[in-house]
Amino acid sequence: MSRRIAMTFAALIAALLVLAVVPVGVAVDAKERESFRFDAISAARQVSASAEEYLVDHHSPDSMNKALAETAEHGDCVAVYKADDTLLSSAGCPQATDSQARALIAAVRATRADELERTAQDGGWLQAAVPISDSDKYSGTVVFARSSDELDDHIAVLWVWLGLTGLGVLALGVVLALRLARWVSRPLSGLGSAAARLGDGDLDVRAETRHGPAEVRALAATFNRMAEHTQTLVHGHRAWVADVSHQLRTPLTALRLRLDVLAGESQGETAVELAGALEEIARLSRLVDGLLAVARAEGRVPRREPVDVGAVAAERVAAWEPVARERRIELVPAGAAAGPGAAGPGAMARLGPGDLEQMLDNVLANALEAVPDGGRVLVTVARADRRVLLRVIDNGPGMDEQAKQVAFHRFANAGARGSGLGLAIVHRLVNADGGSVRLTDSAGGGLTVELDLPSES
Repeated sequence: MSRRIAMTFAALIAALLVLAVVPVGVAVDAKERESFRFDAISAARQVSASAEEYLVDHHSPDSMNKALAETAEHGDCVAVYKADDTLLSSAGCPQATDSQARALIAAVRATRADELERTAQDGGWLQAAVPISDSDKYSGTVVFARSSDELDDHIAVLWVWLGLTGLGVLALGVVLALRLARWVSRPLSGLGSAAARLGDGDLDVRAETRHGPAEVRALAATFNRMAEHTQTLVHGHRAWVADVSHQLRTPLTALRLRLDVLAGESQGETAVELAGALEEIARLSRLVDGLLAVARAEGRVPRREPVDVGAVAAERVAAWEPVARERRIELVPAGAAAGPGAAGPGAMARLGPGDLEQMLDNVLANALEAVPDGGRVLVTVARADRRVLLRVIDNGPGMDEQAKQVAFHRFANAGARGSGLGLAIVHRLVNADGGSVRLTDSAGGGLTVELDLPSES
């Protein structure tokens, strides 16, 4: 943004400089050349006046010769021609007697009374032809030539100074544009950084409100109010979840202990009924734990950190291995059956602390519940386009399309053996971490749960 603003201002200043400096330079150039032309014609008229005294008034040629000599001393050229175009006298360089000079003489003879002088550029020389006349009687022509090298050098210096001035103003404008751009964009960058940190779970972050334009400061103040409100809501939700957890688990635990005591002292049908009641209490406890897990997943703002997906997957597979062995299910960890695209060790993702463990526990619990004895559950980890793909593949009964569409809803699967909240918890956790979860059919039958996780790099 800073570069774009600076480039826009620089382009605008450059356009203004071109529109201002170039016309000034052109105008000064034209004025200097016109002044140079006027000086040359004036010098030619002075010589013409001296020549007129000799040719028309028949005075001594001393005055004319003196004027010719002074002209030559100044580095100019001058020649005096009679009425029949024969050369009377000349001084200085040959530019006053060349073919271009002869053409000017012819033009002067044919000119009107209100256009007496004629000028022409002959290479680096300006030539001026002035008639020698008295009472409109043509008596000859004076051709005067002056080098324009000094004028060209002067104009070149003028353009250089104009260019340097323009570049200086442009440089100053660029510096001011950069400062303006930084003044505007730096608070916005800080606001964007604060928003990113808030999204990553840093609820204490606040934007700077002392710098930048008034609109940006107002936006930062609004962001801070939003962050404070979000922090209050999240902390209140967490406190509520903790209170509910304490209030629900305590009576359930007490009730289960009392039923355990009664079951130990009962026999016959009473013992059977108490055993059924204990199973219901256990199921209710699992349901409460699941609801609390969903509430935590929905109310949390994770502060993400690098997580080694392969290492966590191997650790959770090892934790569930005894359960799989008890049910005679083959549980294959990540890397044991690596195929094309396998990530290998060091597949890092950015996730909230403990999120991946909780997601894997729910997915593995569902898979081990669904797979019949003697079945197989495979865990794979792979990288793909700045993402880490974690798959749990089983060869169980799988799901039909209707069941897949509602699988991430609470209690959507009426035939679920567990609480019906496992995939809902996974869905909310992975979305909070910036990932996604998909359900597909396994090759050969079964269900594949694919967790698409954001890579660290």
